[in-house]
Amino acid sequence: MATDTLPTEGTQAETNAGVARATGVVALGNITSRVLGLAREIALTNLFGASRAVDAFNVAIIVPKALYDLLIGGHVNSALVPVLSEVAAREGREALWKLVSVLCSLVMVALALVVLALELFAPQVIQLVGGGFDGPTLTLATELLRLSAPALVFLGLFAVLSGTLYALREFSWPAFAVAVFNGSIVLVMVLGAPPLRITPVITPPLHIEWVIARPTDGIIAATVGWVIGSLAQVALQLPGLRGARVTFTLNWRHPGVRQIALLYAPVMFSLILDTLVIRTFSYNLASQTGEGSIGYMTWATTLIQFPQGLVATAISIAILPTLARQAALVNLEGERAFKDTLGLGLRLAITLILPAAVGLFALATPIVALLFQHGAFTAHDTAITALALRLYLVGLPFAAVDLLLVYAFYARQDTLTPALVGLVSLVLYMAAAVLLFPRWGLFSLMIADSAKHIVHAAVSAGLLARRLGGLGEQRLWAAIGKTGLAAGLMGVVAVMMLAPLEQLVGTDGLVQEIVLVSAAGGASVVVFLGLAALLRIEELRWLAGLVRRRLGR
Repeated sequence: MATDTLPTEGTQAETNAGVARATGVVALGNITSRVLGLAREIALTNLFGASRAVDAFNVAIIVPKALYDLLIGGHVNSALVPVLSEVAAREGREALWKLVSVLCSLVMVALALVVLALELFAPQVIQLVGGGFDGPTLTLATELLRLSAPALVFLGLFAVLSGTLYALREFSWPAFAVAVFNGSIVLVMVLGAPPLRITPVITPPLHIEWVIARPTDGIIAATVGWVIGSLAQVALQLPGLRGARVTFTLNWRHPGVRQIALLYAPVMFSLILDTLVIRTFSYNLASQTGEGSIGYMTWATTLIQFPQGLVATAISIAILPTLARQAALVNLEGERAFKDTLGLGLRLAITLILPAAVGLFALATPIVALLFQHGAFTAHDTAITALALRLYLVGLPFAAVDLLLVYAFYARQDTLTPALVGLVSLVLYMAAAVLLFPRWGLFSLMIADSAKHIVHAAVSAGLLARRLGGLGEQRLWAAIGKTGLAAGLMGVVAVMMLAPLEQLVGTDGLVQEIVLVSAAGGASVVVFLGLAALLRIEELRWLAGLVRRRLGR
């Protein structure tokens, strides 16, 4: 229920500074988690390469992760944070702990039943998701699913606890949870995987090659690490909840539960399409394009998640609680503050995501080679992963802006509109993938994904602007024009530098790869910052001023 009696967040300048500080904390946590996530993928590629063992692992963990996204994960951004923010602001901490107690209890019981079903029907689930695999791969994936399924309970508890902390505008503990999760996987995998074995392969007439191989059983260590990591990130939230009074209670009639359920119903519909239809569709289609295809998708997605997590996710999480409180104000002051906060988030996202996307596009091949082309990962794997990455990058700026637009709908407790827009874009994705698949194979999925983000962002922007009566004087087109020009020229410089650098330092060897990426990337950053200063991109100057004032204290 809206009201005009809620206190304001202070001046808009103070609100913007608070959003920037929260964004910095979340961004730092995200970059740490992405680095460790990248370390996880590097360990997988070095130990197993683009193999069926990695495909089996990816399919096995995507099942509990997809169910987590479907049953509870979407609550954090769509319904949980707005409702908990409202309860904390209106009724106080005591009422908040009562609602959190009910949510934790219901999540534990419900997800425990889902885990039991996964243990019983694991073969059928794996057959549905990875139908294109051969018999041994299906068997391995089934074993790994049964091992990873209990993590679902811990993931659900983490969603509730982190959502509670976000509602209280406590960002530090949730921000670093995924870093602990990925770090646990890397540690357990490195310590628990069996040692390398070197075997001779004899080919006619009498040529002997020594092949380094990692036993398939080693993939079990990665799965165990996945379960341990899910438990560790729950434990990390507990210090932030000091003083909380959470008990076991199954009071599903609590009005807060009803409010969350009503908000979540449209999101559930779109998540059903995404997790049970689109992901299954994508993995099944990819599994028909040859060995390692799901791995290529995963590695390209891992690199995309760096700028997405550092920019779009960090900004969105930071502004959601503030937007939710501003949306509760029915007066003109609340409406104006909502537009200003959203406008700030959109300008920051545009200013940061465009150069990141262009730079990653220009340097895709050397970056993939530096990170992955070692051990069992070959130059052929690098070429495929780099192309998949570039096709995903076309839609990245639209996905970043779209995430903030969707969060703006969520803050206004409108989950139906994003769900309907998502339905349209998902239908477009499936149609485009099917039509392009005969010609483009695996890459049809990346092309379709970018088209989906473009359509979703365009429709969401139009609907939200109409709902708000415009966004006011937010200078969005100026930010797009200036940043786009600077990022485009930066990309041209990066591409032009690659060939001379490759001739100068070479491409064979880790040191050469590091020098190549560092030199081209560093020069690109200098070019972008110089152009940004020349074009007077205000958002970068504002961020730099905040940092200087922070360091001066």
